[in-house]
Amino acid sequence: MSRSRSFPVRSLCVGTALAWLAPLAALADDCPVPGQWQVAGGETLTTTGLMAELAGTDVVLLGEQHDRLDHHRWQLHTLAALHAHRPEMVIGLEMLPREAQPALDAWVAGELDEAAFLEQSDWRRAWGFDPDLYLPILHFARMQRIPLLALNVTPELRGRLASEGWAAVPEQERFGITPPAPAQPAYRASLEAIYAEHADRDQDPANLERFIAAQLVWDRAMASALVDAAADGPLVAGLLGEGHLADGDGVPYQLDDLGLGNHRSLLPWAPGPDCQLPAAKADARYVLGDESAFQPPDPPRLGVLIGEHAEGVLVQGIAPESVAEAAGLAEGDVIVSAAGLPMAVPADLTAVIGRQAPGTLLPLEIRRDGERQEVLARFPPAAS
Repeated sequence: MSRSRSFPVRSLCVGTALAWLAPLAALADDCPVPGQWQVAGGETLTTTGLMAELAGTDVVLLGEQHDRLDHHRWQLHTLAALHAHRPEMVIGLEMLPREAQPALDAWVAGELDEAAFLEQSDWRRAWGFDPDLYLPILHFARMQRIPLLALNVTPELRGRLASEGWAAVPEQERFGITPPAPAQPAYRASLEAIYAEHADRDQDPANLERFIAAQLVWDRAMASALVDAAADGPLVAGLLGEGHLADGDGVPYQLDDLGLGNHRSLLPWAPGPDCQLPAAKADARYVLGDESAFQPPDPPRLGVLIGEHAEGVLVQGIAPESVAEAAGLAEGDVIVSAAGLPMAVPADLTAVIGRQAPGTLLPLEIRRDGERQEVLARFPPAAS
């Protein structure tokens, strides 16, 4: 049976609406209160108790939904608590590829201001999510001189490994990353469900296989970087999308395959009135309070599954009832430009869409059946 999860696929420009958190007064009487941790088996722990236990762990994974402000605040507080117990620490970031490591080193050393760091790390092209969500964590690392580690690889390398195979890419060009362990059946089923949600179900099955292969590359790359960092002795805390760690799949599974079994996965949890834990499991879940008043508005969504293409950004699927569907975009279109800016990689399109104001039109130049044409994507007005 497949399990639903929020998976941070960077090629998806679609998303689900933020579920408003339940008022604390409406929670069940026996529900853990904000600030507590619920661990496997149902036991409730304080931060002090859990952090003392985690201090002996090699790798701690802190899952997130990338656009949730409360998730990043939780990560910051948890990192500070871990650091108090284990000062020798490294923070790994899914957000940036290996090529951004010099910028991370310079940032921690105090050699760059925010603007220079964002430019030199190529943050907006590499990640696309608002850097303001992450800057408090980055400043914490800088103040404490905690090394920051780029865990990811570029979409180009993921695409090469997924399409051409590992033997076709020299070891030095893939940073010594070894082929991933195959996906377990439940994980594969969840990836298939994600793909089906955002893509035409009648697509070539080879595209699904490439999608799954790319996610495994992603998981393996991050796991490899975490293992290498832990070999030097520090506690390594990895910040990554919750889909990469829930249920012990993804990165935890690849860590086990690489021989590092001393790891724990942590996730935040905003209880609803029934206080039912989410289906996706973790070693511990932190109970959040109602932070909805501070959550930024949902980012604009075009509603496409996108990928690499030599001439721009390839549309691989269209979400039903999306902005893209209303604009007349179709699977197989290649987006050549958006708002007059040339599109080279999926992150280019993600960045343009992220800046789109509610109720406005986004001109897109596309190539379809060998001919160029313009379409207008109309984004809905802001909710009143």
